[in-house]
Amino acid sequence: MENKRSIGAVYEQKAIEYLKEKGYSIINQNFRCKIGEIDIIAQWKDVIVFVEVKYRKTASFGYPEEAVSYYKQEKIRKVAQYFLTGSNSFVDMDCRFDVIAIEGEEIRHIENAF
Repeated sequence: MENKRSIGAVYEQKAIEYLKEKGYSIINQNFRCKIGEIDIIAQWKDVIVFVEVKYRKTASFGYPEEAVSYYKQEKIRKVAQYFLTGSNSFVDMDCRFDVIAIEGEEIRHIENAF
């Protein structure tokens, strides 16, 4: 399990670097609560962006973005709601849910993924 976490951390950092290059501000990384976790919470202009990062070495077992199941989406939505409820700073802002899929060294940013 620790190996998966350390690999995940490396690719989450790559995703953060990618987002920063695109002009996003990072608000939080690995936000955890009793419901679950969101990999990255960022801000793009006047939008709060909740980002799920998925990595696969190859597409042999499917594309990384395919691993964001309906169940995972629902969990991320609930964690996002928890985050927004606890913060007055983002009350009037729109939000969206993105996926950053990393396959090998290729990064695909899917905005409004769900």
